[in-house]
This record gives sequence, structure tokens and C-alpha cells, in this order.
Amino acid sequence: MKIRQISVFLENRPGRLAALCRSLADAGVNLNTLMLSETGEFGLMRFIANDPDKAKAVAEKAGYAVTSSEVLAIQVPDKPGGLADILALLEPQKISVEYMYAFVCRQGRAIMIIRFDDLDRAIDVLQKAKVNVFKAVDLLKA
Repeated sequence: MKIRQISVFLENRPGRLAALCRSLADAGVNLNTLMLSETGEFGLMRFIANDPDKAKAVAEKAGYAVTSSEVLAIQVPDKPGGLADILALLEPQKISVEYMYAFVCRQGRAIMIIRFDDLDRAIDVLQKAKVNVFKAVDLLKA
């Protein structure tokens, strides 16, 4: 259920993102989804790849500061209030969202990548409510 995500810190200057993407591509790493944000002098690229171990090793070898963490990928009803309804399931359990971003898939389903402060409890709550929590292998087929 948990999916490994790679986070790379990038200097906020021309060419750094392109160089990272080229290094990953040259190593055969496919980026399945990503989120990029900036905080002044640095940016943060979070992504899920077909081979997270290789992605992490390639980015480290290229000189980037890299971490990995676990996130969940959940199917959200593609309708007004779909995300609100899911988040309402977690509120009574005091489970917080640290960040989230969308995953675009081919079948018109809305999928969110979410980092919760307590992944295990979030999985339990979501599964009991019959929310589709993807395994990594299933997410890549979505």
C-alpha cells in the first residue's frame, strides 16, 4: 500500500531541473508522477518512478541531495466533494495531510498522492471506508 517517493533538492537556477531529468532518463528511469515547488534559492522535486532505488542512486551520483519517503496513492471520486469526503474520514482520527499532489492516469480516474503524518492509521481508516489505496505496481498500471 505504501509507495516510495523520491525527493530531490535543486538549486533554483536554469538547467538544474533539466540536468536531473536528463540523468534519470539516460539511466532508464521513468517518472510516473511528480510535483515541483520552490522556496527561494532551492526547489524541491518529489516524484514516483518505475525504479525508486535506481532513481535515488542516479540523483545522488549526479550530486543532488536526495531523500526517500513513503506516501499513499488513493482513488478520489471524480466529482465535487470527492476529496472533501475522503479527508472527512481522517479528521476524527486526527490524521493530518502533510502534502498532496495529483496523479494523471489514462482511465479518467482521479488519483491523489498524499503524505499523511501517520500512514499506517490512514491506510486502516481508508480501507475500512472502502477507499481504493493503490499498491505501487497497481499505480503504474492506472
